[in-house]
Amino acid sequence: MAKIIFYEDKNFQGRHYECSIDCSEMHSHVSRCNSIKVESGSWVAYEKSNYNGYQYQLNKGDYPDYQRWAGFNDCIRSCRMVPSYRGNFKIKVFERSDFMGQNMELSEDCPDLMERFHTRDIASLNVMEGYWMLHEHPNYRGRQYFLSPGEYRRYSEWGSSSPTFGSLRRFTEPI
Repeated sequence: MAKIIFYEDKNFQGRHYECSIDCSEMHSHVSRCNSIKVESGSWVAYEKSNYNGYQYQLNKGDYPDYQRWAGFNDCIRSCRMVPSYRGNFKIKVFERSDFMGQNMELSEDCPDLMERFHTRDIASLNVMEGYWMLHEHPNYRGRQYFLSPGEYRRYSEWGSSSPTFGSLRRFTEPI
């Protein structure tokens, strides 16, 4: 069973909240989050309630302060467990909304979309197999966007306010 623990203070101090299932609202349990322990499983933590706002991929390990998970602040309001997945990966990205324009199908990580796709614009996509993380900048930096299997007709459907991205990576569990 997956388990994650959120702490109000740095270095695993202060009030804490243990979670082993998806949680759409954590504010009643902890008022802020300055450190996290992922005891098992893979998770996505969200800055806002109901799985909105900035997103952070968290694998098993200790995160003694919010900079360690590339956090912008101490605000985590919801979290989602990522189901264990050991199958194939396949995603098709499109330059324009509604699956229009230049497109490319990927089954491996892509550290630089501009180099491979010749554009940074991804306005729609179809996750055919596996779970993926879309990153704002090349080399898996910047804001992260979790993508589960399904069709996304517009970039706003995965939580972004812009269609410009830098890299794309498969969401895999560490071995």
